[in-house]
Amino acid sequence: MSAAAIAILKTGLVTSVGLSAPASCAAFRAKMSNPSETRFIDSGGQWIMAHQVPLEQPWRGLTKLAKMAAMALREALEDVPQTEWGQLPLLLCVAENERPGRLAGLDDALFLQIQTELGVEFDAHSAVITQGRVGVAVALAQARLLIPQRMAQTTHPRVVIAATDSLLTWPTLSHFEQNERLLTERNSNGFMPGEAAGALLVGPPSGKGSELLCTGIGFGRELAHIDSEEPLRADGLTQAIKAALHDAGCQMHDMDFRITDLAGEQYYFKEAALALSRTLRQRKASFDIWHPAECTGEIGAAAGAAIISTAQAACQKNYTQGPNILAHMANDAGQRSAISLQYREAS
Repeated sequence: MSAAAIAILKTGLVTSVGLSAPASCAAFRAKMSNPSETRFIDSGGQWIMAHQVPLEQPWRGLTKLAKMAAMALREALEDVPQTEWGQLPLLLCVAENERPGRLAGLDDALFLQIQTELGVEFDAHSAVITQGRVGVAVALAQARLLIPQRMAQTTHPRVVIAATDSLLTWPTLSHFEQNERLLTERNSNGFMPGEAAGALLVGPPSGKGSELLCTGIGFGRELAHIDSEEPLRADGLTQAIKAALHDAGCQMHDMDFRITDLAGEQYYFKEAALALSRTLRQRKASFDIWHPAECTGEIGAAAGAAIISTAQAACQKNYTQGPNILAHMANDAGQRSAISLQYREAS
């Protein structure tokens, strides 16, 4: 392993099927979904359906993103005294710069709004990560570099990661609908848009109790991305998976199951299948693949937080297919990431 493992200490999650990590993950396990009509109509004259987070007021835009992120952060930090929140770096994951209809203010104003919601100023090592669905993997890689530095400065060298995103704006929806990527009555090869927020408190492994560890992280670049006309060979995802497994010191057949950001489009399911065929070298009787987006819809930058929250809940409640989990995520522009997770029981 090329870098030390880090532990997922606590998670927070706000989705259309639950306003906390336990509620959301219970819904994922039961395969529940909660789509509803939006204010927008597709080109066929039908209401666009989406997975909308039901908050106490009909907030929209940056305000709703900040409210959802603050809720997830409060949940992830509930075991940390509020007086210590300001000592934590916050790595905030938001939509990629290439996102159609991307909201203005994601790079600066949103971070300030979240701090105002929580009544705290996070550590100066905080950063905003504009990498969309692969953002949480980027944040985990940054946290692995930050934690050793902070171990010399504090007795609690923790980092908090937050991700918040929404595809429920007309510029975004109209782009995907015009490009036949939304799931509608006239198009079965598409995704249902959604919105969500998640948070992860991470730190060095304690070695004392059961904990979910991030043991490897890998990245790749896919030239045959979804908007290209190149033949898909899953080169980028294969590269990311191999890098994550090498980082963790294991191989694909050591993994017990997979959790991904697949949201319904055939392109990404084909890519996952191709990457598996190019990385699995020993036969497995079964190799299940989970995708929380079947319950939340496409939630962009928040997908990584939903994936890791799902893994932790499944491990803690003992309904996994083993302790070794491979997660992978993909952006429309071609960025690919993979994460090796391992649940270690208390000795």
